[in-house]
Formats: sequence, structure tokens, C-alpha cells
Amino acid sequence: MITVAEHSRPTVSDFHRTNRGGGLFSELVSQRIGAAFAVGAHRLGLRPTALTIANLVVGLSTSVVVVALAEPVADGREPAWLVGALALVGWQVAYALDCADGQLARVTGRGSTAGARADVLCDVATQIALVAALTATSVAQSPSTPTWLIAAFAGTWMVNLVTSVMQSDPNAASMVTSTSLPVRLVKLVRDYGAVIFLAGLVLLIAPALTLWLVVTFTIVNGGFLLASIAFSARASLR
Repeated sequence: MITVAEHSRPTVSDFHRTNRGGGLFSELVSQRIGAAFAVGAHRLGLRPTALTIANLVVGLSTSVVVVALAEPVADGREPAWLVGALALVGWQVAYALDCADGQLARVTGRGSTAGARADVLCDVATQIALVAALTATSVAQSPSTPTWLIAAFAGTWMVNLVTSVMQSDPNAASMVTSTSLPVRLVKLVRDYGAVIFLAGLVLLIAPALTLWLVVTFTIVNGGFLLASIAFSARASLR
């Protein structure tokens, strides 16, 4: 691992090399943008937690605006493209900042248990806000959206976050170990960077389809949860 002691002016490439994956889209896009943010933060002398807080502020602010304008957009009082563009850019910037804090911590050696805990808690808060934004849009666009669907969507959405935290365990195992391109393309449905890109794109182009986005990811995340339970249970019984 490159540290500041070894390399006083780390580059974007230096930071990007320390990324911990997250999926094809995240590695090619989010982690690279995050590396650029990490370079800027390092030159300004910021600590990794400053980027964590920035992720929280940008993510929450974006989602709050989407929630506040969900009904005006549905009624045609506000342009959907403007809110969609904000969501598309804001959520991606927030996630890139989330990628950047870990890169900065690893390259500078300034990571800490408290910082890691703050990172996870801010991720939870940001994703709760994102779920609220998508459900508010879904209900505004499709008032007949079932309450149980909203509850299932909100509950299963956190599966990705929970499993990513669990994957940090040294004994963690993957259900599909292949890193071939076809497998990585299939895994885009669970790549957070790709998912929020799709969500922003739907809000930008066709917000009326948000209900189907909610349905799709409820099925995907719920299915992954059941598969993970079966995989873990089978391994524990061996």
C-alpha cells in the first residue's frame, strides 16, 4: 500500500489502486471520481472523515430535494428533467465521496475504527434518504402503490449495505467467485454505483417508471437475501 511517507504527492492512480471493488460500474466510474476527490482532499490536508461528512451532506440534500419536489413533478408544476438531473449527479457525487474517504484513509494511513464506524453510519443515513426519495416519487407518480411494497423495498434495499459490511470480515465468502465479464455484467444489478445511476436516469427520463424500479429492486434484493441465507446455512451445516 502506498502511504504519504513513501510518496508525498500521491496521484489519482495511486488512490484508485487502493479501492476495494464494489462492482464493474463502481470500479470504472465511482472509484475513479472518488480518487480525484481524494487527491484534492489530501492536498487540502483534510481527514477522511471530512469526505464522509461531505457524502452525507450531498446525499441527504439531494434526496430531500427529490422528496420535496416529488408531487410538484408528478403534477407537472416542476420539470422532471431538472429534478432527475439533480438526482443523477447528486447521488453519484455522494457515492464518489464515499469511495474517496476509504481511499484517503488507506493511502495516508489515517484510518481509524471511529472513522470506519462513522462511514458506515453515514452510509446508512444516506441510503435511508435515497429510499425515501424513490418511494416518495413512486407514490406521487402512482398513488395506488401498495404500502406493503414500499415496506418490502425499504427493508430489502439495506441488504446490499449489510452484506458489504459483512464482506469486510476476513472469513467472508462469495457465492459467485468468478470475475469474468459476463458475471460482472450480471452483478451490475447489485453494484450500488450502477443502481443509483439507473435510479437517477429513471427520474430524469421517465419518473412514471419509478414504481417498476421499486418492484425490480425489491425482487432482486429480496432474492439475493434468500440466496445468501441458503448459502450461509448450507456452509454452516457442512
